[in-house]
Amino acid sequence: MNAFSYVRPRTLSDGLRLLRSGASALAGGTDLLGLMKDGLARPELLVDLTGIEGLRGWSRAKGKGLRIGALTPLVELEEAEELHRAMPILRESLRDAATLQLRTMGTVGGNLLQRNRCWYFRDQATACWLKGGTKCFAVEGENRLHAILGAHECVAVAPSDLVPALIAYDAEIALASSRGRRTMKLADLYVAPHGRERREHVLRPGELITEVRVSESALARKGAFQKAMERKAWSFALVSVAAAARIERGVARDVRLVLGGVAPIPWRVVAAERGLEGSGFDEAACAEAADRALQGAAPLRDNGYKLPLARELVRRTLRSLVV
Repeated sequence: MNAFSYVRPRTLSDGLRLLRSGASALAGGTDLLGLMKDGLARPELLVDLTGIEGLRGWSRAKGKGLRIGALTPLVELEEAEELHRAMPILRESLRDAATLQLRTMGTVGGNLLQRNRCWYFRDQATACWLKGGTKCFAVEGENRLHAILGAHECVAVAPSDLVPALIAYDAEIALASSRGRRTMKLADLYVAPHGRERREHVLRPGELITEVRVSESALARKGAFQKAMERKAWSFALVSVAAAARIERGVARDVRLVLGGVAPIPWRVVAAERGLEGSGFDEAACAEAADRALQGAAPLRDNGYKLPLARELVRRTLRSLVV
């Protein structure tokens, strides 16, 4: 690990000023410290955000929806009973995301921005395409855990379980930098690496996620999250599915379907959503949606198993909303 300086600002404005100079933000450190140890991140200055007031905790104001601060530890979302009643999909997506120690240290903002877990990317000695090399070694190498949808020059998959759940509720994020503030749909934060875009998100240099917002109307949806892992708990998803809809008199409205573990970005399937609109989520409708969700899939040598796995997980998750 390279030598670095450390500072812990007390105000957001001070933190943003430091980040503008090229420093790296530190929250829980569960991903950043690993990248530093592996030589993939070499910050000269770490800006510890944990002393900044107002970036931790969650609230729900009447008629104004849900606000979650970016520094909120994941375990706080998981354990808050009132939040679980308002948006149970959050607990479902977090309970198997990592060990209790990691969920205690890891923050919402850090989880949204964590880097992929491709072993070629994580290997300091491998000059993979995403790190500026000329090829993605996973295409012809060890690709059992890699993408089957939406991949271009890089076939790594987006790693977060929380993100698909939030996108299923049309979550927005608030961002701040020394140059100003802006908001965007969480789904728009992510980019599939391709062409000149050798990155995984569109966060600008010196910019921070300050909070996540879910509207009151989105909270009216019923949601469900399921994932398949290599072991029983605390493992990254082979495939995950987040689904949400308003169920009115047995009919689905406002349907959202988002897959994880299958693409370089959280994979929202609009065609399947449209096909489910107005349905009762019966077996036939859910099976058809599962087929639509996998249209265009291009499995690699070792990950063809993700096709039937994803198809069945989509069907089960959708059916769980009505049975």
